[in-house]
Amino acid sequence: MLAFTKILRFEKLIQNPVCLFWSLHKAPIPVTWEKPKIGWTKLNFDGSSKGKAGKASIGGLFRNHKADFLLGYAEPIGRANSITAELAALRRGLELVLENGWSDVWLEGDAKTLLQSMAQRRQIRCAEAQRHISHINLIIPEINNCILTHIYREGNRAADKFSQMGHLYGKPRVWQHIPPNQVLSIMHEDAEGKIVFS
Repeated sequence: MLAFTKILRFEKLIQNPVCLFWSLHKAPIPVTWEKPKIGWTKLNFDGSSKGKAGKASIGGLFRNHKADFLLGYAEPIGRANSITAELAALRRGLELVLENGWSDVWLEGDAKTLLQSMAQRRQIRCAEAQRHISHINLIIPEINNCILTHIYREGNRAADKFSQMGHLYGKPRVWQHIPPNQVLSIMHEDAEGKIVFS
């Protein structure tokens, strides 16, 4: 079970709660990537799994209050389902938070159901997923301030690109200060506050 005791103090935990009613004529939702506050570092993370418990990879990137690229990562993780891939992406991102000494961190992903399960400390049945959660639980208390939010996939395009790139590499890759060309246009649109409809 996830013991996010420290996370309960944070400004906000999960944005955009799950709507209980579905509409056949759902209106498009405008989505924009938001910059963190001055002094904060923002991690957008994502996991990718091709097919049920198929080939999986993870990725993510860190940006500052000016939307400047600080660090990005992408790596294959073998066979895993989408939940495990999302958790592995968050876990790797948190490990990089500690390695870089960032203390005020905004974590953001697009797996709404998973983020809500974490916020509500619900048990996840997959043993491998629980292993990642246990490791995440050990890292969270090491961070001074931390918020965890959901963003629609359209606002998480840069992290998605990194996770897709992870499928292409045989080993983990990390980029510092200079992002790979594949994400430059997305990062520019994010920094400009481009609205993408979900």
